Amino acid sequence: MPDQPVGATSTEAPSAERTTDPKWWTLAAVCLGVFMLLLDITIVNVALPDIQSELSASLSDLQWVIDAYALSLAALLLTAGSLSDLYGRRRIFVIGTVLFTIGSVACGLAQSITVLTVSRAFQGIGGAAMFATALALLASAFHGKDRGTAFGVFGATTGVAVAVGPVLGGVLTSGLSWRWIFFVNVPLCLVAIAVSLTKVRESHDPRAGRPDWVGFVVFTAALACLVYGLIEAGQDGWTQPTVVVCLVAAAVLLALFVVSQMVQQHPMFDLGLLRKPTFTGGLIAAFGVSASIFSLLTFLVIYVQNVLGYSPIGTGIRFLFLSGASFVAAAVAGRLSERVPVKWLIGPGFLVLGVGLLLLRGIETTSSWTHLIPGLLVSGIGIGMINPPLASTAVGVVSVDRSGMASGVNSTLRQVGIATGIAALGSIFSQQVADSARSGLQGKVPPGALDGLTSALSGGQVSAAAQAARARAGQRGYDLVHQVGTSSVVDALNHIIAISVVIAFVTGVLTLFLIRQKDFVQR
Repeated sequence: MPDQPVGATSTEAPSAERTTDPKWWTLAAVCLGVFMLLLDITIVNVALPDIQSELSASLSDLQWVIDAYALSLAALLLTAGSLSDLYGRRRIFVIGTVLFTIGSVACGLAQSITVLTVSRAFQGIGGAAMFATALALLASAFHGKDRGTAFGVFGATTGVAVAVGPVLGGVLTSGLSWRWIFFVNVPLCLVAIAVSLTKVRESHDPRAGRPDWVGFVVFTAALACLVYGLIEAGQDGWTQPTVVVCLVAAAVLLALFVVSQMVQQHPMFDLGLLRKPTFTGGLIAAFGVSASIFSLLTFLVIYVQNVLGYSPIGTGIRFLFLSGASFVAAAVAGRLSERVPVKWLIGPGFLVLGVGLLLLRGIETTSSWTHLIPGLLVSGIGIGMINPPLASTAVGVVSVDRSGMASGVNSTLRQVGIATGIAALGSIFSQQVADSARSGLQGKVPPGALDGLTSALSGGQVSAAAQAARARAGQRGYDLVHQVGTSSVVDALNHIIAISVVIAFVTGVLTLFLIRQKDFVQR
């Protein structure tokens, strides 16, 4: 069947004969694309030691390898959503996939940490175009009971992609090279492009205006200042002038962004949507799930790999408890979302997630990886309960022709949660480890070695720091640094887990109060 021409709208429900095959191809293309871009948020984690060694990168450099991707995703999602409404969602999705493919190749070929970081940001540009259009494409293709199935599959895809990243990253890094965590995207991208061009219908918003470039620039600058300030706080402290200036600038720019959206005729973010409590609740949920468990995953991986000493593959396999539970729960939640009010899935899902995170706490210096199993399983169930109904909530309170903006805003809050969550938790983590390690090693190691050891330990590199101490002071030095480093990392990890628990519980309570079934638009 020929594609619907660009400029046509898909607001009316097509006949079953016309949609039986195309809508499932749409689901396949969207899930494949979103799987890749979300996978690249976490797949890098287990490869960081290899990247650091080959490209002579510092800890700050490695943080930017992760955050450059999440930052460009978050900054560009709103604009990409507006462009998709104006020029066509399928068209923007395909363009984004092409850019993501080019960025993946550039990352795999990078010969310096600067090139890798810039390439990761370029990947994020393509990823923003893909993510901003994903839910809108599904909303225009699916109706009735099939929508619950589609969003269930989409939710399972998002949960598994983020959780399975360490597993696939470990296999590729150990078996081939860290470069293959990027090269593996290429054939999958080509398949997604081919399916999109031949099987996916075009849709757009006939009322869409020109892109809001002022809002884009102000929002991007605000988010960049915020993430930069949070990362630098972990290195220099929260009271340093650079950190204070960046955080103040972020607050001012965010306020200017709100003003710019209020005075424009065609803003990239229609603030009127916030009058619907359900839409606001969906944004809080999107931010909360990313700022809690998905941000915490980075530091759990560091703990299992660099403190407990497991290989990249061994580290990834242990997180299958999380991804497996998430996949099963998401499949059930997707089916239930058509029968049960979504507030009774999202709100309780966050409470379950909070319990799971609470079970992760209590790690001791003598703990083995099995301590994490109950928390990973329960957290996975919570993620699975949240993702499918959250996906439908993002676009369920607006008409189909406005779903591009709605999905873009919701997806933006997801990426803002990851970008700021990793930056904030990382700052707290590294600063607490550095203070504890310096206190424990002061007077026990040569002054010239103290700064280097403290810096390595603040990044969670316990094994590497202990090996360096062994080279200088033998087994006694190794034991001292390993003991101090393990204790410092464990204490800091328990601290940021507690912060994640609070985020999950507060988000759960807020979503129970805000999300209302009556706000949903009948399809």
